[in-house]
Amino acid sequence: MRLTGVSSESVWTGLSVSTTLPNPSTRPGLRLPGRVTLTAGGTDVAVRHIRLGLVAQAEPEDPESPRRLVQYHQVPIAGRFVVPAGRRRAVDFAIPLPWETPVTMFGGVPLMSLRTGLRTEVSVDPDLDQGAMVPVFVHPLPTQQHILAALDTLGFLMRQAGLQYARLPGVEQALPLYERLGFWVAPLYAGPITELEVIFVTNAAGLEVLLWMDRRLSLAGVTHQSISRFRVWHAGADRRDWVATVDGWLRKAIDRHAAAAAPEEWSAAIRESAHVSRAPDEPVAPGYGLGGTAGGAGVGGGGGSDGT
Repeated sequence: MRLTGVSSESVWTGLSVSTTLPNPSTRPGLRLPGRVTLTAGGTDVAVRHIRLGLVAQAEPEDPESPRRLVQYHQVPIAGRFVVPAGRRRAVDFAIPLPWETPVTMFGGVPLMSLRTGLRTEVSVDPDLDQGAMVPVFVHPLPTQQHILAALDTLGFLMRQAGLQYARLPGVEQALPLYERLGFWVAPLYAGPITELEVIFVTNAAGLEVLLWMDRRLSLAGVTHQSISRFRVWHAGADRRDWVATVDGWLRKAIDRHAAAAAPEEWSAAIRESAHVSRAPDEPVAPGYGLGGTAGGAGVGGGGGSDGT
């Protein structure tokens, strides 16, 4: 699929700008190739620079403020040059996407209302910026894909997805925003928690997974919140039993969450595995894996991860 964003022609310069992406589907950490084409009108147009920026709708830190369009990453692709009257000038690019680029697609389907666009900023003389926008579809990295698929297998249903324009405390975060994926809690885990949010903070080596848990008490709005953090590497992701891994993360996080809320009646710990009848801390035996059940075929293998 080839997508093109075209700006309206400037009444001051007669310059029009189009941005073309041969393939708008990509993943964090990859390069996004494309071309910016500028067409001049009846006079020469002096261009000072061309910049590309990733933009998305994000919620501000103030919960009372509305969502707004923010640019969270920008890359220059050209300096000064002149587009002669009646002529075209093309600038090819292949911009690297940040590892923390928010994921907007899962299983080939858009994640709720999440959208990301590539905006082209052309600065010309006199002071005038023209921007053309084209959508970009960001698919999850294999590690992120495995975790989201494991949550689905365990019975969690995604209920919302959004971007928060804020910094996470104590987390090494490159972008000024982060993605929040909210889930309806699976039946086995309901009780100690009523809400689960998952946050990925990704880099070239792996990702940090933040499990944000909340337990609301009746209609009074009284809540108890906690955050648990887990790290995992991209290397070897295809050899890990992700359902067992994510189940283990959830039980550790829920136990910590419940213990912090003691001595409330709903603070009982989760001891049963949602995946198999054995304790999930044990080594993964043949036949226990993604898509497998006790005695059935599945992808074996495991590997530890450290929760902090």
